[in-house]
Amino acid sequence: MRALNLITLFLVIVGGLNWLLVGLFEFDLVAALFGGQDAAVSRIVYVLVGASAVWQLMPFIKAMSVGETAAEANIGHHHR
Repeated sequence: MRALNLITLFLVIVGGLNWLLVGLFEFDLVAALFGGQDAAVSRIVYVLVGASAVWQLMPFIKAMSVGETAAEANIGHHHR
C-alpha cells in the first residue's frame, strides 16, 4: 500500500508540474513527450494522473478528519 501511495503521489506531482508548464508557458510536457494530447500514451498518462489524484483523496480525507496533515503532525518531532 505504501508503494502505491508513493507512486500515485509522484504522478499527482507530475500532473501538477505539467499544469504549471501549461499555465506559464502554454507547454504540455506530457503531450510533447508522447505525441500530442490525443495520442494514446498521453491519454493514458492523463488518466493515470487523474486516477492518482482520486487515490490521494483517501489519505487527504483521513488527515483532515483528525484535524491535521501527516506532514504538520511531524514538524519539529524527531524520532530517535
